[in-house]
Amino acid sequence: MKKVIFACVHNAGRSQMAAAFYNALTQSEAGISAGTNPGISVHPEVITVMKETDIDLTVAKPQLLTKELASTADLLITMGCGEACPFVPGLERQDWPLEDPKGKPLDQVRLIRDEIKSRVEKLIAE
Repeated sequence: MKKVIFACVHNAGRSQMAAAFYNALTQSEAGISAGTNPGISVHPEVITVMKETDIDLTVAKPQLLTKELASTADLLITMGCGEACPFVPGLERQDWPLEDPKGKPLDQVRLIRDEIKSRVEKLIAE
């Protein structure tokens, strides 16, 4: 199983959802989420919409994306951290341009969640 790091700025929304879906769909712990400027906790609206898919992120904690952490992965998927995401020579990197769910209405967060799940499913199929 490929070890994948999903990274966004605050590690409180998009990357948390992506890693949770990756781990649930692969029945592994190979998906890791991290951020370039981690927040204190996962956004409440993200916790709410993920519970609807039977994934509980209430205990998930944002963590810092470091070069050391990134160097342990097979793939780095960035979601809005741009140039702040570390460059690791030899590490494959993809960018998923996804809207930040912070402060958005639940219907909009659900659309972001569903787009992330679809992208994770496609990644796993490849």
